Amino acid sequence: MNARIVRLFTAHPQTVGESYFEHMRFALWFSSRLLVAGGAALVHALLPFLCETTASRIIRELHQRIEGRGK
Repeated sequence: MNARIVRLFTAHPQTVGESYFEHMRFALWFSSRLLVAGGAALVHALLPFLCETTASRIIRELHQRIEGRGK
């Protein structure tokens, strides 16, 4: 039973060559960037002269960072 629980937490991170904590750190960083992009998009929706390219730039950055992980 213990091994099964450990496998639940480690199977996916291993597919991208990371430990559980390495994967956690990357996922937390990634989610923080998504929150910033979402905030910039919200500001842009209300004030279209602000944050004109911020959200799309962050999304491109994130795409580049995850493209090819685990291959």
